[in-house]
Amino acid sequence: MARKPLPVEATRPMVPERWAVDAGDAAQALLLIPADLQRERRFEIACAMTVRCGDDLAGAWHEMTVLANGALQWQRRIASHNPGTFDGLDYRFARTLAVGESLRLVLRCACRGVSRQRLLIEADEA
Repeated sequence: MARKPLPVEATRPMVPERWAVDAGDAAQALLLIPADLQRERRFEIACAMTVRCGDDLAGAWHEMTVLANGALQWQRRIASHNPGTFDGLDYRFARTLAVGESLRLVLRCACRGVSRQRLLIEADEA
């Protein structure tokens, strides 16, 4: 008896998903990971911001806020350091998405006495 060939999708190895957005010097970044209707997925998510620091950092600070599906995931404000170079914040976390669940990530930054340089979100399927 001849074997029936498998569909092409069943013979391809699964390639892990990678989603990223680089918002440059914007105050907010948005990353949408669409739902998958066939499988559960787990993502390792990295959020980062950097600011340019002047020579006088008296009273300077920077802050990063991470929202996942509208809920506050993490927030931090710190005094800016490293005169004449850059400073930043980063946060990493994991999120499992159930079958049919999407993920909306919003990264916001605020600062005083320094200037925004880069805002980045990366999500890699584990």
